[in-house]
Amino acid sequence: MSRTRSRPRRGPGPASSSPQKAPRELRAERLPGAHGCWDHLVVAPLFVTYEANFGTLLRTCDAVGACCAVPHTATARASLKIGNTLRVKPCVHWCGNRRRWIERERERGARIVGVELADGAIRLGDVEPARQKTVVLLGHEHDGIPDEIWPLLDDVIEIPMVGNGSSLNVAVAGSLVLYKLAGLS
Repeated sequence: MSRTRSRPRRGPGPASSSPQKAPRELRAERLPGAHGCWDHLVVAPLFVTYEANFGTLLRTCDAVGACCAVPHTATARASLKIGNTLRVKPCVHWCGNRRRWIERERERGARIVGVELADGAIRLGDVEPARQKTVVLLGHEHDGIPDEIWPLLDDVIEIPMVGNGSSLNVAVAGSLVLYKLAGLS
């Protein structure tokens, strides 16, 4: 018995003999350009130090329509310059004093959410899409969110894990939470 391999369907609907659009064509239709600043969902890797994490987070921000707030440090500037592989300019908010920036965002009505292991944290699966401006704080890769920042958090989101690792990569964790808050997962 011979088997023939059928061409995979792209998108919903019945299979047809007409040519399907290639991924490149679909991207050109669906992604017309930069989204600009919607000021609704902001990821703030204010305490992250590994350069690769900034670039990954920029791509996720672009994918979900979020902005990225980063500290105005030499490391962050260099990381964004190296890690930004987007063809369009991403939405980046520069922060001087990190604590003051968080306080200002909170005073302006933003919900401040930390991504961390904590008693009483909201499980990622239970998180609802953001209905107001939300800032997602990401901590240092090893030390997490600094103790002096915890009183500024409105909520903490925890990503359940079943393995032996103590945490996910900070850019992966931030990306999962952004997709959930953006209502795309």
